[in-house]
Amino acid sequence: MATSTTSLNVPSLNPKLSSSLSISSTPQFSVSSLNFRTHGRGTRRFIVLATAGLDAKPTVLVAEKLGAAGLDLLKEFANVDCSYNLSPEELNTKISLCDALIVRSGTKVSREVFESSGGRLKVVGRAGVGIDNVDLAAATEHGCLVVNAPTANTVAAAEHGIALLAAMARNVAQADASVKAGKWLRNKYVGVSLVGKTLAVMGFGKVGTEVARRAKGLGMHVIAHDPYAPADRARAIGVELVTFDEAIATADFISLHMPLTPTTSKMLNDETFGKMKKGVRIVNVARGGVIDEEALVRALDSGIVAQAALDVFRKEPPSPESKLVQHENVIVTPHLGASTVEAQCLVAPVSSLVLPLVNHGSDLRDIMPFHVSLQQVLSELKPYVILAEKLGRLAVQLVTGGSGVKSVKVTYASARAPDDLDTRVLRAMITKGIIEPISSVFVNLVNADFTAKQRGVRITEERIVLDGSPEAPLESIQVQIANVESKFASAISDTGEIRVEGRVKDGVPHLTRVGSFEVDVSLEGSIILCRQVDQPGMIGKVGSILGQENVNVSFMSVGRIAPRKQAVMAIGVDDQPSKQSLQRIGEIPAIEEFVFLKL
Repeated sequence: MATSTTSLNVPSLNPKLSSSLSISSTPQFSVSSLNFRTHGRGTRRFIVLATAGLDAKPTVLVAEKLGAAGLDLLKEFANVDCSYNLSPEELNTKISLCDALIVRSGTKVSREVFESSGGRLKVVGRAGVGIDNVDLAAATEHGCLVVNAPTANTVAAAEHGIALLAAMARNVAQADASVKAGKWLRNKYVGVSLVGKTLAVMGFGKVGTEVARRAKGLGMHVIAHDPYAPADRARAIGVELVTFDEAIATADFISLHMPLTPTTSKMLNDETFGKMKKGVRIVNVARGGVIDEEALVRALDSGIVAQAALDVFRKEPPSPESKLVQHENVIVTPHLGASTVEAQCLVAPVSSLVLPLVNHGSDLRDIMPFHVSLQQVLSELKPYVILAEKLGRLAVQLVTGGSGVKSVKVTYASARAPDDLDTRVLRAMITKGIIEPISSVFVNLVNADFTAKQRGVRITEERIVLDGSPEAPLESIQVQIANVESKFASAISDTGEIRVEGRVKDGVPHLTRVGSFEVDVSLEGSIILCRQVDQPGMIGKVGSILGQENVNVSFMSVGRIAPRKQAVMAIGVDDQPSKQSLQRIGEIPAIEEFVFLKL
């Protein structure tokens, strides 16, 4: 391939200074800069960007340090730009030159990053478990894939959790600081043994499982809480799955390994600390937001929590004046869960993050077999895509117990012939709705089927062909989850599955069936479902409680079996009611059960 060079004359701010800059026109991006010294103005930098040709290698921006082996592999297929410690402004400026971005937990990939990319950024790879630092909504809007490598740091995170567990039990950090300060306080730092103690692993995913294995090796009795983990996997390593309340009430040590979701945010708070055994010890190598940090300080001061060992915080880095960080009974580390030489050097997870990019050059269309028609499909199915994800989210929030979600059946009712209705997007969104609320995995059109298979979730599809006009793509979508228990018994159908059904009305997704009850509520905001005895005044009683807390009711519907028999009331709310308000609703004599569901 021929290469030509163009000479540009760049004027300086100082009329006496000028310079010429040679830019290679080889079809790849090149960035060149010139520094000029100007009188009284310091150094000014001019940056010249050369545009890439269509057959160039893709450009991968690595914004945080990765192992050399992984970088060498990437360099075989792509132009790799390693630029660390970029400010948000610098990242926004640089991203327009990049096809892929690889980050760890320290770089915030905000909406501004996607907007600044001008549509060029196609893959964001997160080298690690969580994806809290990526604006997923903005990524979706800009057609950018977000992928992570959750297994890359599993062992490292588990080992760090065990290290903190042992260090906390034996006061290692405090004793070390004391000796270095010239003291010798053997009696002050008497620890506790791990053998025979009960460890509650909260979140029984990959890291939680590895922590449990190692704790068993230390002679601990291990229990776990994870409403979506299969009981057979726990039994295989000698771990008992229990309820949340049982776990926190019986544990001597609690180790947190759940993702940060709306459900798990501040899961450990004043109320839950009050249910714990006095003198419990807590380890967190998951996400800082799962603990109410102010409540933890209160629990430490009162003695409910004897010690805590924390690797993660709600805001990182935390303030040096933080009462939690400075507490004498707290051990802290600066988010070191994945920081081992081995984890940093793992090649496979790093390369897999941008595999779709490097395998297909700078044209990513081939990673979606139906990309060419995707825009038309999404244009027509947009409200149904939203409906599908929200039905998945509703269904999985109704699950309780330790059996795990394994069997999902999706039924589409449509007047269209099967060849005229591509359901792959809908299936992917239902998978997204079911899996994302209970894991740290980001599900997209590309990885949906693989992610479901990896988690042991079998999704089957059925179509009901209706008579009538095929103008509307779908009449309804029904989602059923089999072989599980429900926290809202009325959601169980006559055949024993959790069942939710919805349809699109005037472009807006609606919930139209829960279990055997017909309802009609817009899927916006959040929903309260109540099973009640059908009698006058129920809507007013519930509405009055919500109104007193200034919670706006957007929609309300009642479905009943027969007059004066059982009914299900579905209430759409714009805001989340307080626990006290929900408790007052549950105390209304005619209400037999209720559940609050976040969309």
